[in-house]
Amino acid sequence: MGRIKTQQVKRITKEILKHHKNKLKKNFEENKPIVDEVATIPSKKMRNVIAGYATREMKREE
Repeated sequence: MGRIKTQQVKRITKEILKHHKNKLKKNFEENKPIVDEVATIPSKKMRNVIAGYATREMKREE
């Protein structure tokens, strides 16, 4: 089993996907700077969690 994502992470990721889906890729390392650019995230850990969840969602759509 994986880690459970909080509602805040899911909500922020869905907003990013809704507005900037064309920028995101299926690679976590490429998504980290994109998430940092399009959203104001207070910490590096939170940015990484959001980028990881966005990567999972992009892979799931394929």
